[in-house]
Amino acid sequence: MPFICKLHFYTMIQYNPKVWFSLIFHSYSKHVMKTLWPVLMFMAALSFGIELVYDYFELSQENFPGTLSMHSLLGIVLGLFLVFRINSAYDRWWEGRKMWGGMVNSTRNFALKLNAYLSKEDHESREWFAKMIPNFIIATKEHLRRGTQISELDPPSDDFATKLKEYKHKPNHLSAMLYTKVNDLYKKGDLTGYQLMNLDKELKDFTDLIGACERIKNTPIPYSYSMYIKKFLFIYIVTLPFAFINNFGYFTEIIVVLITFILLSVELISEEIEDPFGKDVNDLPTDELSDKIKDNVKEILLA
Repeated sequence: MPFICKLHFYTMIQYNPKVWFSLIFHSYSKHVMKTLWPVLMFMAALSFGIELVYDYFELSQENFPGTLSMHSLLGIVLGLFLVFRINSAYDRWWEGRKMWGGMVNSTRNFALKLNAYLSKEDHESREWFAKMIPNFIIATKEHLRRGTQISELDPPSDDFATKLKEYKHKPNHLSAMLYTKVNDLYKKGDLTGYQLMNLDKELKDFTDLIGACERIKNTPIPYSYSMYIKKFLFIYIVTLPFAFINNFGYFTEIIVVLITFILLSVELISEEIEDPFGKDVNDLPTDELSDKIKDNVKEILLA
């Protein structure tokens, strides 16, 4: 619907799925209601206007049979569309979560291998990796949002920020720096060829994982599908009063508003989770995951 806007928060909701009461009356429902309020008021006013016209012309079931049967059949078809819509959006959300789970595992494995391979006295290399591995993750997180902010990164050298500004795809450059550093350690004799090959797996995983996340972000739901489901929703909802007016009279607007709220809530949730890397309340907790990775890497390499 053109008048639906997305909800923006800055942290993922933590909740207990077994506590029904807190879920039913959670404040998130108020935010959804606030977002849909203009649409619901429009539908209430439209239903009331149709009821007045119906009474003014003294229409009845004989001269205006209504569209309840048609809407019942269309409702089944629309329900199938919405099921596919939310399933498609959830698949994107869940695949994004698996990619970030892979980020957590790969960074831990990479740090654990470095911890085993590097000398305890090589504080310079350990501190460099303790900064650069989280830098790559933070840069990836922001690359999938508004673009990497260099000020959020922990510079391992004085010219780090200046050089990084030259690159458009900053996670790629950070990954290249990790490759270069590992190769330099191999050339110096601090790593063996076997150890170099072992570390290559995690370095390759970093590139594969960010590529998978970019695929999710840059490949939205097909335009025609998104366009037509919104059109079907709009037509179905706008004509709903004609389905109930014969049987429910002035109670029609209550029924129409309730159905509108349910249908548009499903579409609103789908829009929110199909891009799982932002800051909406239902998006992935990438900020928390980035902090966890940073703490884990520092604990492994610097403890």
